[in-house]
Amino acid sequence: MNIEVKKSKKPLDYTRTIKILEKRAHDVSLGLKNELLWVLEHKTVYTSGKTSKDHEVIDKSIKVIKTNRGGKITLHAPGQKIVYFVINLNKRGKDIRKLLNKIEGCIISILKEYNIKSFPDKKNIGIWVKDKTKSKKIGAIGIRVKKWIAYHGFALNVSNDLSGYGKIIPCGIKNKGVTSIKKLGVKKYKNINKIIIKNFLNSFH
Repeated sequence: MNIEVKKSKKPLDYTRTIKILEKRAHDVSLGLKNELLWVLEHKTVYTSGKTSKDHEVIDKSIKVIKTNRGGKITLHAPGQKIVYFVINLNKRGKDIRKLLNKIEGCIISILKEYNIKSFPDKKNIGIWVKDKTKSKKIGAIGIRVKKWIAYHGFALNVSNDLSGYGKIIPCGIKNKGVTSIKKLGVKKYKNINKIIIKNFLNSFH
């Protein structure tokens, strides 16, 4: 199946990007366009998913954009790779668990290329690494499925400023931290787009 690959260099506005993504999901459902993989970065923005709760915002002065994706509250900022997709499950099997497993496997294989060992957590969605004794989140996943078209995607912390996470309870999880590829000591990650695209296309060939 043909997946169109897009890459955006400059950080993009969240709301405008989601409108483009939703239009693409609609077009894919009608058979007008191919599936999509879109790798980008966002300007700094807090977004909340369908299961977010008000108490998860610690700093009440921040603006939070409500979205229709699954999951809770998170932060997007330059240096974090956003991997959006539009995947047609009508043609790939109507199995959301299988889709999630593929996404998890994709993120794990991306990180493996940087010698970072990571794992999924059944209780807390996303991809985690062990940092000393604590589990820290490095990849967040948020998906919406409509008429068996799956879209939104995942976010991977590469070199983003992590201090902004202190204003929220990231993904509603209190007792765990967040980290990034850079924070874990990787110095060379300029090829990250290529690595993301290769592993995603391998997962959804």
